[in-house]
Formats: sequence, C-alpha cells, structure tokens
Amino acid sequence: MVDGSDTVAAHFQRSCETLDRAAQDAALRAAIHAIARAITQCFRNGGKLLIAGNGGSAADAQHIAGELLSRLNFDRDPLPAIALTTDTSVLTAIGNDYGFARTFERQVRGLGRRGDVFLAISTSGHSPNVLAALKAAREIGLITVGFTGNGPRDMSSECDYCLAAPAAETPLIQQIHIVAAHAICELVENGLFGSKAGRSSSK
Repeated sequence: MVDGSDTVAAHFQRSCETLDRAAQDAALRAAIHAIARAITQCFRNGGKLLIAGNGGSAADAQHIAGELLSRLNFDRDPLPAIALTTDTSVLTAIGNDYGFARTFERQVRGLGRRGDVFLAISTSGHSPNVLAALKAAREIGLITVGFTGNGPRDMSSECDYCLAAPAAETPLIQQIHIVAAHAICELVENGLFGSKAGRSSSK
C-alpha cells in the first residue's frame, strides 16, 4: 500500500508557503484594498457586481456572490452580486447559439450597466470566454477586476484592477483567490455598514 502522507504534508507545506508569500505581498494587499474600494463605491452608487469564471473559479464566483447577497460576518442588508455561472438555460442557450466563448460576454452586455463592477476569475489568465466578457465590460463602461495567477496573463491588460496570486499551481492560485475574496467582502461589508465584528456568523 502506498503511503500518501508525504504527499499530503507537501501539499500543506506549499499551501502555507503560498499564504505566507501572499501575506507579505504589498502589491497584492494594495490590490485587495483598491478592489474593495471600487466595489464599495459601486454599491453606494446603486450599481451591482457581476462575477464569472470557469470550473473552480465558477464555484468561487458563486461563493463570493453568496457572501455579499447573504452576509459574511454580521446581519445587514443584502448587496447586489450576481454570479454569471449559475443559470444553465442561459449558459446552454448562449453556448448553443453563439459558442462557449460568448457565455459570459452576452450576459455582461445584457445585465451590466455603466458603473457596475465585473469581477473576472481565471487562474490561467487566458480563458477565452472570460477575456471576451472583460472586453465587453470595458466597452459598456463597467469597472473591470481580474483575479489570476502570477506571470504574464492576457487578462491583465483588460482589467482596471488585477489581483495576481503569487503562485503558478492552479489549486494554490484558487486558494489565494478565495482568501482575498473574503478579505474584500469584509472590507466592503465594514465600509458600507460599519464594523460589527462582535456579532458572530451563524454559518
């Protein structure tokens, strides 16, 4: 029988090292604050947040929308966040009629309004449907935010704000993305409703 304990330990070690790099990354921390400010101002102005990604990033999009529409740390009014990854009828209709590369772009054009924020998540930074949606968002006046990994990424040039996780492995990039997203949601929640950290979440 193969003992996988070394594999598990190595995974946790890489995870801890990546989190530590992220915690020490001044540019990443600055991006988190800038993104939180942009989303907070969008909500103050009556706008909404659209979020999209593929695979694990689709799950992250839904996770982030849930934290904002429900709550993160305390009871407060819901915030308008929409994951563009959940409606199978819309996704399959667009995929069938226009091709998979336009699954998010069509939704951005139909649902987005000037001043809204579009958060695009792509660990590779090269996903065609995410890039198409970013270009559409910029065309119609949305604020564009990208979550990706380190190194050159096609999506970076399409983003007003780009958060680059200090990792190359997809699972580690995704780990940083959700930690950063929680930090952003906390900043937005506190910025709009005041810090009520004394209230515990029921999750």
